[in-house]
Amino acid sequence: MTNLKQLHDRDFNLWIEKTKEAIQNRDFANMDWDNLLDEIDDMGKSEKRSLDSYMQRLIEHILKLRYWDEEVERCRKSWQQEVVNFRNRINRILKKNPSLKNYLKSEYSDIYQDAISTMRFDFEIPEDDIVEVEQIMKDGYFG
Repeated sequence: MTNLKQLHDRDFNLWIEKTKEAIQNRDFANMDWDNLLDEIDDMGKSEKRSLDSYMQRLIEHILKLRYWDEEVERCRKSWQQEVVNFRNRINRILKKNPSLKNYLKSEYSDIYQDAISTMRFDFEIPEDDIVEVEQIMKDGYFG
């Protein structure tokens, strides 16, 4: 059998195939446990990064609809489409990973502040602006 540990760095796709094969054959003695655990950990982090990114983009578009007076009439429909799109992506992640709901609630305030700091380059946002996660995730809410 190919040394899985060496294969991980040379050909990641082949490493996945050989690791799957080793698991199916219950060949635990030859498993590359360290890299397997790292990859599993990375999978979880990837879902969280996606969730963070979609949520920040959702918040940014809600903020645009609420405060970017100069552009809102021209861009309203496309921004609303983006709001629906990002909300759908978030809901898909949460449907497949219900345990991430708690993660999202715990990170939401920081994500919201990141979105505000980004959007303040384009328009004024009141200091006390906040939209709670439950509100921002409601279908039909656009700000």
